[in-house]
Amino acid sequence: MFRFRYTLAALGVALLGPALAQTPPASAPAADLQQQVTEIKSALPKFAIPMREVGDRFQNMYFAAQGGNWALASYMSKYMNGAMTPAKVTKPAEYKTWASFYSSTWQPVEKAINAKDIKAFDKAYKEAVVSCNACHQAMGYGFIEVTHLKAPVDPGMNYKKPSQPGDVPA
Repeated sequence: MFRFRYTLAALGVALLGPALAQTPPASAPAADLQQQVTEIKSALPKFAIPMREVGDRFQNMYFAAQGGNWALASYMSKYMNGAMTPAKVTKPAEYKTWASFYSSTWQPVEKAINAKDIKAFDKAYKEAVVSCNACHQAMGYGFIEVTHLKAPVDPGMNYKKPSQPGDVPA
C-alpha cells in the first residue's frame, strides 16, 4: 500500500509539475496586480469611518486633558491624525483638507497639550470645534455638527491618571 501511494504521488508530481511551474503571460501580472490594488483600495475606509474615529478621539482627548492625563490627550491627538491615513489613498482631495487642518488649525491644541496648559487647551479646543463645523459646512456636510459631550465616548479609561505628554511611546 505504501509503495502504491508513493508511486501515485510521484506520478502526480511528474504530470502536474510542469503545469504548475508555467508562468502566466507577461500582460497578465500587470493587469492582475492592478486588479489587486483596486480591490485593496476599495476595501480601505474612505473618509467617514476614519472621521468617526477622529471624533471619538477628539472627545476623549478633552476629558483626558481636563483630568490631567496629558499622555492620553497626546496619544488621542497622535492617533486621531493617524486614523486619517487611509484617506490619503481613498479620498486624496479631502485628505489635503484634513492635512491642512491638522498642520495648522490643530497646532494650538497640540501646543497646549505639550505645555499641560489647560486654559490654552480649552481655548484651542473650542476654536477647533468651530473650525471643524465650518469645514463640514464648506464640504457639504453641514448636517454633521461637532458638539461637546457630557462624558467621554469610551468610559473604560482612566482620564484622571496623572501623566506627562512625553509618556507616549514613539
